Amino acid sequence: MHFESPIKRRKSRQIMVGDVPVGGDAPISVQSMTNTDTCDVAATVGQITALQDAGADIVRVSVPTLDAAEAFGEIRKAVNIPLVADIHFDYRIALRVADLGVDCLRINPGNIGREKRIAAVVEKARDLNIPIRIGVNAGSLEKDLQKKYGEPTPEAIVESALRHVDILDKMNFQDFKVSVKASDVFMAVAAYRQLATQIEQPLHLGITEAGGLRSGTVKSSVGLGMLLMDGIGDTLRVSLAADPVEEVRVGWDILKSLKLRAKGINFIACPSCSRQNFDVVQTMNQLEERLDDIRTPMDVSVIGCVVNGPGEAKESDIGLAGGTPNHSIYIDGQADHKLGKDNLVDNLERLIRKKAAEKEEAEKDLIVKAP
Repeated sequence: MHFESPIKRRKSRQIMVGDVPVGGDAPISVQSMTNTDTCDVAATVGQITALQDAGADIVRVSVPTLDAAEAFGEIRKAVNIPLVADIHFDYRIALRVADLGVDCLRINPGNIGREKRIAAVVEKARDLNIPIRIGVNAGSLEKDLQKKYGEPTPEAIVESALRHVDILDKMNFQDFKVSVKASDVFMAVAAYRQLATQIEQPLHLGITEAGGLRSGTVKSSVGLGMLLMDGIGDTLRVSLAADPVEEVRVGWDILKSLKLRAKGINFIACPSCSRQNFDVVQTMNQLEERLDDIRTPMDVSVIGCVVNGPGEAKESDIGLAGGTPNHSIYIDGQADHKLGKDNLVDNLERLIRKKAAEKEEAEKDLIVKAP
């Protein structure tokens, strides 16, 4: 398999969110956010664990009150993934979660009060090596910017972001990342493109309030895809009105499609037509559900006929080309054996798991032999 991407990424300063590097030459990390009541520690820990199992690198947790901050402390003890605390207005919450082990503070310095309070948060972050994320949204711009521009625009969003950046610059604090999100794809893309040329810090990508699972996936894929193709973006969150686990899955699929990261199976499957010699759609649905736990990068092609099947299979780790009466199985691009229609999904699952285990073992051997 080949994962080289032709994309040349923007050079940015690197920060550390827990043990996950963000920016520089680090892989683009995938984030999500819990939607449980933070004070419900058990539910929040359960969701964070599910997100981690799905492949999240970083998880954000909303901490709106001091009671939620204390709950955050209990959550921090129960999980081992980097956690970002999402905080607005009350600087005391930021100070408390910093002491409780937060890995990043998501704040807008300008909305947590007087300069003395901002300085207290920044000094705490500096002392404990905690980075800050400045998060600007088109829907919550400052009133003077709303009046100046009349409506949210890319320029208004960037001006807001640079105000917050200027606060941290004056306090000589450089370990931060920035997001400039909008629900409108063109507005968000334009804002990120403008900001990317004006600061050196890493950028957190997202199309905010993108929509439900289907529409939000499409909107996020288009917007984030445009930016990633430009080389812009160091970490991302796909915002969906859906199970947060779906955000992680979609985020990974976006990165895999652009060959920017690889984790799990990259399925190549035909949409099916009257030439198909087995039920491609049903087969794919079952394979995706059964093999969701595999994290080893690999290509698997499932093609219903002999028109495109052999060609795709020759480029895959495991390939299935539908035939009559039996289907051809390719392993590492070579025709290997035939499979009948009986127990097709069971047999494919067995072959794919065997190949995944072989690839994982080979990767371990490479690590051991590395100087």
